[in-house]
Amino acid sequence: MIKSQNNIFVSIAIVSMAMLFFSCGDNYKRVGDEAKKPIFPIGVAENFVFTYTETKNTMSIDTSETSRVISVLTSPIREDFTNLEFPYQKFPNGLVVDFFDDDNKKSIIRADYGIIYSATNLIDLQGNVVLESHDGKKLETSQLFLDQDNEWVFTHEKFKYTNPDDGTIMDGEGMDFSKDQNFLFAHKTYGLMLIPEEKETIDD
Repeated sequence: MIKSQNNIFVSIAIVSMAMLFFSCGDNYKRVGDEAKKPIFPIGVAENFVFTYTETKNTMSIDTSETSRVISVLTSPIREDFTNLEFPYQKFPNGLVVDFFDDDNKKSIIRADYGIIYSATNLIDLQGNVVLESHDGKKLETSQLFLDQDNEWVFTHEKFKYTNPDDGTIMDGEGMDFSKDQNFLFAHKTYGLMLIPEEKETIDD
């Protein structure tokens, strides 16, 4: 029985492709997410407390000037990644930031997750973020940035802002304000809703 020349070429091509497929299978190099090296913190601290302070003038050994507390950060867990090229600290189990104005009046921010970027001193707060000011105002959002150096707070996400001074609740998206809240700017608002007043009950 004589095979045609075309059939021989087809058989050789099929065998060659099969050999190429099986020879490459064991030498496959993984790329993308599989090739990324895991990053581990250089340290982990439990029940972490960090206090930010400032002085009006540069302190020296001979000076008697005292520093002023700007803010106090507390968290159950802090993971330290300050050995990286862009250093940061991570708070995977949430954190609380108490910050103080020039009159030492305290406001509080709570969040489910946070990152402090050491190079810029910027705090990124995420997940059920609630800011309560010393005068009862409250901001609720999904992400909030606290700029420690410039004493500035801002968000690009949707928010709810409750103001007991004028009895309103404002919904919107994106907000910038100074830490003392003397300046406040909402990028987009969806309207105001009046807070119903609670009626006092008189016992007989």
